[in-house]
Amino acid sequence: MNLRGRNKVSPDFSMSSMTDIVFLLLVFFLLTSPSITPEALDLILPKASGKSSNVQNASVSITKDGVFFVNNTEVTPENMEAELQAIMEGQEEPTIILRADGEVAMNKAVKVMDIANRNKFKIILAVKPE
Repeated sequence: MNLRGRNKVSPDFSMSSMTDIVFLLLVFFLLTSPSITPEALDLILPKASGKSSNVQNASVSITKDGVFFVNNTEVTPENMEAELQAIMEGQEEPTIILRADGEVAMNKAVKVMDIANRNKFKIILAVKPE
């Protein structure tokens, strides 16, 4: 006589339900994590393939070596603000085009942007078209 039952308990463990739960938790944390950092800024950066402006009152160039040029004339960082103020005097919308080499340290470009901000000059960052 066969007394064993037909239903045997399988010793295998199915991981499919566990992976579903882990996946849902991962999606939940990915969706909620940007709202956790309130001090982060949402910036809309200009695209390199955009239309450039023809209005230019002054041009500031920064070479790879960190040398500053205002309208193709070499200037020291200390004299740059006075030079730009002299060029922009009497202009309706004073605009500076900043041409910086790709390997220039960011603090050099920020120095020019700070001068433009203090004197209420518009500044355009020149980029290579894509």
